[in-house]
Amino acid sequence: MKFYDREQEIDFLQHTAEQAKSNARFTVVTGRRRIGKTSLIAKAYEDAPFVYFFVARKTESDLCENFQDEIEQKLGIPTLGRIRRFAEIFEYLMRLSVNQSFTLVIDEFQEFFKVNKAIFSEMQDIWDRYEKQSHINLLVCGSVYSMMQKIFKDKKEPLYGRSTGELRVQPFRPSILKEIMSDAQPGYTKEDLLALFTFTGGVAKYVQLLVDAGATTKEAMIDYIIGANSTFISEGRNNLVEDFGRDYGVYFSILSCIARGKNTRSEIEDVIGKEVGGYLTNLEKEYELIRKRQPLFEKSGTKNVRYEIDDVFYCFWFRFVFKYSYILEIENYAKVREIVRRDYETFSGLMLERYFHRIAIESGQWTRIGRWWDRKGENEIDMIAEDELSDFATFFEIKRQASSINPAELQAKTECFLHSTRQFRGYRIAIQGLSMDDM
Repeated sequence: MKFYDREQEIDFLQHTAEQAKSNARFTVVTGRRRIGKTSLIAKAYEDAPFVYFFVARKTESDLCENFQDEIEQKLGIPTLGRIRRFAEIFEYLMRLSVNQSFTLVIDEFQEFFKVNKAIFSEMQDIWDRYEKQSHINLLVCGSVYSMMQKIFKDKKEPLYGRSTGELRVQPFRPSILKEIMSDAQPGYTKEDLLALFTFTGGVAKYVQLLVDAGATTKEAMIDYIIGANSTFISEGRNNLVEDFGRDYGVYFSILSCIARGKNTRSEIEDVIGKEVGGYLTNLEKEYELIRKRQPLFEKSGTKNVRYEIDDVFYCFWFRFVFKYSYILEIENYAKVREIVRRDYETFSGLMLERYFHRIAIESGQWTRIGRWWDRKGENEIDMIAEDELSDFATFFEIKRQASSINPAELQAKTECFLHSTRQFRGYRIAIQGLSMDDM
């Protein structure tokens, strides 16, 4: 698959490299695994070779040997002798950058915690000594957001306050998914587009795997994802077990509950059989895997709360792969594919709501976007979009099929919202149905 999108991110990275010619820059690049951070950086600097360090789980001396080879290859400058400490390499490059501007990328930066935690303190000391003279464009990338936040946002950490910029790499926007589908399968159906979003959430690597395999219809995607050699099956476990540590079983059970629609704390605790408040807080604040949802304009911070998995791919993975892992373990892939097809319409209907929320965000038309439901659960509005600059709000009902949309019912729910919240007084109010026809 060719490289798509990221124009704003590329402009940012190229501008940062230009700034580094005058003053050293230290940029933190974050984003979940498989989002395309490394590919983005490679694209941004394809005309200006950069030094690339990948922090694998090796001894510090082994890493340094790899880093020395990279320096000699990219900069054409030999490093003398065997270096065993990263601090020596970093200081060598900072000295070099006094007279030469270049880009240094350190990927999976958070892994230094496991290599040698002292590296962060040593980097702080070296950076502080050379920053004002240096012309380095330093980028550090991390896929474990909580650890990257700790390194750079925790006042107790040595690198706190040292970064000069931050870039968060996000999934492909809906408009880019449409462009990809147009290139990969001209004449694609709306069902195919929804399936691509439902199964990947716009994560670059997952989209690439499907496109490169020619799996661009809904049926072909299901066959590819739930197959004997599919990387999708082990993806959730590979990505999350190590992050969660010894409590991964509890976290997986909670995420599985939420993926199945058990989205209140009491419902989750009924299934898990234990108090989960701390785990939910960690999943939301530290790992950023779930989001605590409340109706628009809910005044209480603790009432009427629902949890949802923020990452669309993990919604799918916990709903179908993790839940039916016992069937996959006996290699009955056909049976799981049958289950996915059986439940696909209901599940993709929920993902369609997320798709249109992203469309609304991408449009730049609104100042507030959210959902609403009353405390009895009798009235629920799929999306409310407000433009406070023009005193205008639209209430949306989202269904897979346009024939399922009931304007009179939506109008009644809208009136219930207006009465209950006392919001949008003096606003122009509209109601609108959205279906797959509007994708």
